[in-house]
Amino acid sequence: MRATKPLAQLKAGECARVYSICAASAVRRRFRDLGLIDGTKIKCVLIGSGGMSAYLIRGALIAIRREDARKIIVY
Repeated sequence: MRATKPLAQLKAGECARVYSICAASAVRRRFRDLGLIDGTKIKCVLIGSGGMSAYLIRGALIAIRREDARKIIVY
């Protein structure tokens, strides 16, 4: 089994791949609409001080709140 952790634990410059999304169906659907499906590569670009972090996902820079990033499990 792969070692997994929440997306919120990635440090700036680290990359990971989506393993699963543990959120309510509306939030999960929104993430999937952004391209976050199993196996998608994510790179943490910036850890913000206000609870937001920036991630490079499929060529787009997307800001995700820390509380939502905890719901995205990566490996």
